[in-house]
Amino acid sequence: MAERFRITLAQLNPTVGDLVSNAAQTRAAWIEGRDAGADLVALPEMFITGYNAQDLVMKPAFQLDVMAHIEALAVDCADGPALAIGAPLAEGAELFNAYLILKGGKIVSRVLKHHLPNETVFDEVRIFDSGPLGGPYSVGNTRIGSPICEDAWHEDVAETLAETGAEFLLVPNGSPYYRGKFDTRVSHMVARVVETGLPLIYLNMVGGQDDQIFDGASFGLNPGGKLAFQMPAFDAMTQHVDLERGSDGWRLIEGEKVVHADPYAQDYRVMVQGLRDYMRKTGFKKVLLGMSGGIDSALVATIAVDALGPENVRCVMLPSEYTSAGSLKDAEDCAQALGARYDYVPIKEGRDAIMQTLAPLFEGTKPDLTEENIQSRLRGLLLMALSNKFGEMLLTTGNKSEVAVGYATIYGDMAGGYNPIKDLYKMRVFETCRWRNANHAEWMMGPEGALVIPENVITKAPSAELRDDQKDSDSLPDYPELDAILEILVDRDGSIADCVAAGFDRDVAKKVEHLVYISEYKRFQSAPGPRLTKGAFWLDRRYPIANRWRDPS
Repeated sequence: MAERFRITLAQLNPTVGDLVSNAAQTRAAWIEGRDAGADLVALPEMFITGYNAQDLVMKPAFQLDVMAHIEALAVDCADGPALAIGAPLAEGAELFNAYLILKGGKIVSRVLKHHLPNETVFDEVRIFDSGPLGGPYSVGNTRIGSPICEDAWHEDVAETLAETGAEFLLVPNGSPYYRGKFDTRVSHMVARVVETGLPLIYLNMVGGQDDQIFDGASFGLNPGGKLAFQMPAFDAMTQHVDLERGSDGWRLIEGEKVVHADPYAQDYRVMVQGLRDYMRKTGFKKVLLGMSGGIDSALVATIAVDALGPENVRCVMLPSEYTSAGSLKDAEDCAQALGARYDYVPIKEGRDAIMQTLAPLFEGTKPDLTEENIQSRLRGLLLMALSNKFGEMLLTTGNKSEVAVGYATIYGDMAGGYNPIKDLYKMRVFETCRWRNANHAEWMMGPEGALVIPENVITKAPSAELRDDQKDSDSLPDYPELDAILEILVDRDGSIADCVAAGFDRDVAKKVEHLVYISEYKRFQSAPGPRLTKGAFWLDRRYPIANRWRDPS
């Protein structure tokens, strides 16, 4: 009978700083693996702390608490399969991103991350010390190499492990989602398999942490790069994976290969999961939002209902004299279709009182943007009052196009704790609404089989409705043009010359560039939201607020 090695892969959702819960999840996975006859139970990178824990891992008291939980896990999981778990490891003045192997009541092996990512959302060079290139660890008579996340994106770590006797590779990851990320991962892992000739198991965590959402999608490759199994994206689960040793070494026994959803479905799942986990991990139960009758608030309300259930979502219409009858109807229709609470809070009396208060100081001036912003800020004040009174977190509703060019009022419609569509350009908002109207999945808590977002919300011209007959296009290029220019300048970090080469007017591109730069102070104070691209505003893209440079091309 051929020799077999069983690994229980724990594709789970940790909470940063919740060492008790993360350890409990680990114990439960280990028990499941033990009962299934596993030789090894594997958790992702930095699982005990949650990821990305940022500067928290540099706190000495936190490091001591982490090791106390690791030592307790080692004792609790002494009799049975080995346990592999990611954790910070302090040694003297150095701190490492480590992968610890527990067996027989103690830490028997450790792997120290060598390549520390220092790009996009990662600052590991600032936090951790680089470990040396090392060899494999043993579980029974099997030698396993574990390049930690970024280490598997470089050839030297895997090649060193193969040269020093590793028989297969187990790669623990804390790899957050961005659109198209899975194909990039597979490409790098295939390269490692081809270079080493070894099977490879890629284990990733799931769940939301601030702006980052980890999508799981763990998989295994056999020599030659052939896919052996593929786990679902975004689902917290455990799976038993078997390897069989033959004359040419270990090979993964083929299992289920789950097909991933399309990009719109994945993005939508990220926005739903991001909000759901942000609420759960910060302790909020309910949300509210300003429901304008426009497409952005309709989509945010839908995401909120899908994430939390309609009973936990309050939609508030705050009309002024500029709010159209169509917007009033669209807002109420959408809230009713979603099954969410709908409140009607006119702002005219409050606005009149504010204008009377300011009248002596404004005497002799003409109405301008100031009066428009008073409406937005009054709405923000009222929504925050409801948030404080009822303990409901306020969601903001600005899309990436608006966030990019500052087409939002700071301390007004930018007020709130989380923005589910922060990384979604306006044209993608339209398409996402159409996608949601046509699709429903078991992970959505909202209604099925209905147009949850009224067609009129999708088809009417966008407007802030802060003055008579106002349209977004009065202040901005039309959204197809604006989004295309922003994609060049923001997502691709391109130049004005790149915009011109793509067929856009230079003056329009320069205007957009100017708006992006002068709006940095607004983004600095804006709510976090789920990261969908590598050009997300927050940790991916960090620019100075005071900045006089403009592209001379």
